[in-house]
Amino acid sequence: MSDLETLLAESLDRYRVSGKQPLDLDRRATREARAAAYDKLSGQHQLRRASARIADLQQRLYAERSRSVLLVLQAMDAGGKDGTIRHVFAGVDPQGLSIVAFKAPTGEELAHDVLWRVHRAAPARGVIGVFNRSHYEDVLVSRVHPDLLAQQSLSPSVADDPAFWDARFADIRAFERLLARQGTRIVKVFLHLGRDEQKKRLQARLDDPAKLWKVYVGDLRERARWDDYKHAYAAAIAATSRAEAPWFVVPADQKWFARLIVAEIVLDALQNLDLRAPTPTAEQTAQIAEVRRQLA
Repeated sequence: MSDLETLLAESLDRYRVSGKQPLDLDRRATREARAAAYDKLSGQHQLRRASARIADLQQRLYAERSRSVLLVLQAMDAGGKDGTIRHVFAGVDPQGLSIVAFKAPTGEELAHDVLWRVHRAAPARGVIGVFNRSHYEDVLVSRVHPDLLAQQSLSPSVADDPAFWDARFADIRAFERLLARQGTRIVKVFLHLGRDEQKKRLQARLDDPAKLWKVYVGDLRERARWDDYKHAYAAAIAATSRAEAPWFVVPADQKWFARLIVAEIVLDALQNLDLRAPTPTAEQTAQIAEVRRQLA
């Protein structure tokens, strides 16, 4: 095992959140100091290897058709979610990959319970699912902007309950336990971006004509609520990181390193499934023999 591979293996344990105690994001680094010993090219080479291995295991997952994997990806604005998805799943067969980007809920979605649209988007058996933002928006954005709760047509007894957010966390835990019992391996990643690094990335968008389409005034309004979001994330992650659906807080200031860590998290989840090619049935064995005969 190379020094970089050792660092990656150690990082999975270090970045995992136990969920048994409060989480202080200020004490979690947004830049991995030890990664400075490795150049970006080494990281990219390791990422390609991990991505190829993910693609291979995804084919086994698809052939088995009895389990699935779900990656929940959350970050502050400019946290690098889209780029991470592109690089980590670069070689995966699109038939076995489902990527859902949750936007503001529609009128139909608001007329149902808060997890209705999320459950419908859960990956089918044999598929790797990616939530680019997720059901956690309803304990993040809605908590920072409580006026959004008015759109959900909640009864006053529910919305005014002092334990409202604890109840939502409990619902999320129950939902994720349900998915896990039905065969979905869940891993959740918070790309932990520093505020200074976010400013650099937002400025880079302004300076690049090809990226101006990404610029939204709303990003600055949300940036002004940085501390509110940080506290909302800390509360949600600590309350919902469990063995069946763990959270990882990944330093995101170095894009190449963050992408590599996410790839290793997904790869570890797939490897722990101990995927095996299904054994052909008697009927399939007969068909295989017939195909062999005709080809010969």
